[in-house]
Amino acid sequence: MNLPSNKLAHTGALTTESPLHDLEVLIRSRTPLIAVESNEEPQIVRLVRQIGQRLQLKAYRWTVTEGLQAFEPCDQPLQSVVKSQEVLDYIKTTAKHSLFVLLDFHPYLEDAVHVRRLKDIALTYTSHYSTVLIVGYALRLPQELQPFVASFRLPLPTPGELRGIVLDVAGDWGAEHGHRDVQTTNKAIDLLVRNLAGLTTTDARRLALKAINDNGVISESDMPDVMRAKYELLGRDSPLSFENETAQFAEIGGMQKLRQWLTLRKDFFLDAPTNLDPPRGVLLLGVQGCGKSLAAKAAAGIFGVPLLRLDFGVLYNKFYGETERNLRKALETAEVMSPCVLWMDEIEKGLAVEGDDGGLSLRVLGTLLTWLSEKRKPVFTVATANDITRLPPEMVRKGRFDEIFFVDLPSPQNRRDILAIHLRKRGLDPARFDLNALAAATQGFSGSEIEQAIVSAMYAAYAQSGDLSQADLLAEIQQTKPLSVVMSEKVEEIRKWSEGRTVSCD
Repeated sequence: MNLPSNKLAHTGALTTESPLHDLEVLIRSRTPLIAVESNEEPQIVRLVRQIGQRLQLKAYRWTVTEGLQAFEPCDQPLQSVVKSQEVLDYIKTTAKHSLFVLLDFHPYLEDAVHVRRLKDIALTYTSHYSTVLIVGYALRLPQELQPFVASFRLPLPTPGELRGIVLDVAGDWGAEHGHRDVQTTNKAIDLLVRNLAGLTTTDARRLALKAINDNGVISESDMPDVMRAKYELLGRDSPLSFENETAQFAEIGGMQKLRQWLTLRKDFFLDAPTNLDPPRGVLLLGVQGCGKSLAAKAAAGIFGVPLLRLDFGVLYNKFYGETERNLRKALETAEVMSPCVLWMDEIEKGLAVEGDDGGLSLRVLGTLLTWLSEKRKPVFTVATANDITRLPPEMVRKGRFDEIFFVDLPSPQNRRDILAIHLRKRGLDPARFDLNALAAATQGFSGSEIEQAIVSAMYAAYAQSGDLSQADLLAEIQQTKPLSVVMSEKVEEIRKWSEGRTVSCD
């Protein structure tokens, strides 16, 4: 499939009718202050210019570098209006029936004098009938201004509009490269459009060009890079991290039931029938070091989608309300990045309800539970926990997750598989070792403890300028006290609790 290099007329052409109407309604309602959270400054300015012409109002834009500039030269103020306080004074005392777009004004919202002047403009609206639009990527309006402010957001492009953006970008690229056609397939175009969902028009154009720019081809192999770039645009202040490497269950010993469960639901995650809800997620409980984190990565590998990790250590903030705001931003980012897997690691550390935190844990828990129950986007949640006793009962009841799996200490066969996996990862042939004897010697070891035993034995062998041998491995294993021995009571408590309450991964 070729995308012609000429400008294409397409059914998904961009339109400003809906945002134009919505913004005009706000202005007609005589709202003195309008907060616009957006990085689409040119589009906002264009809308205000159109509304000014339609309503026969003077329209201006202000920036800290250029001062106040009228959209029409005949409306330019007689005196120079440059400083932030000057423009507010001009709006209150001189302007009549005008629209003002203040760009990058958010730093001044932290200054009491500027806040007071904006409040004065709002209170004296009937003497000047001028509307002020404060535009910025992220706006934190002080409480004093809240009663006078209406919020406006540009709607994100629809799938049809995103497809139009891709076609336009392909046409531009072709025209700049000797009228070459962009090579692609319908499936690749559909994937690109799906992965651009949730982006603004400007960001969508940027990533569409990124997908095309290297070689004039839109292919399925471009999608991981597009998703990584999308996350970098969306996750600027998010407590989420983008995991570049997912995993395969071939890298994990055992977990056959979990693997089958995920494989059965793979096709329904992105394309579920109308009478069947798509899979929502799983809660993985179990002994430390037994592969819960690897299983989360493998879930993303099976579904073939990006993996996002929620770090509860980054989530929490000492300022009141900021922790909940961080969580909402993280969940919003996950939905915009959908389809994806959201991995909440050691969830009990973030949701354990404490009695002395001023209700913070309860508010965080409530926000997360509401999202788990109401989310409609394809975000598959994998929560991992080591200590089930610290999780509130609301979290573990059915309905929050599709299933609760227990990851136990590996069986003898799984220990054989784990030994073979980690020997191969280090360039060693498992056939050189008696895996049955090693599996018997590692009774009670977790997967990570088996891996560490191999690493430590290799250090000892190399220090003696020799290759790793069976004896080296056995010696290291005999010196290791696994967690199941060191904390036997705790491990047994976890295993006993799981009986009859969870599904075994094996």
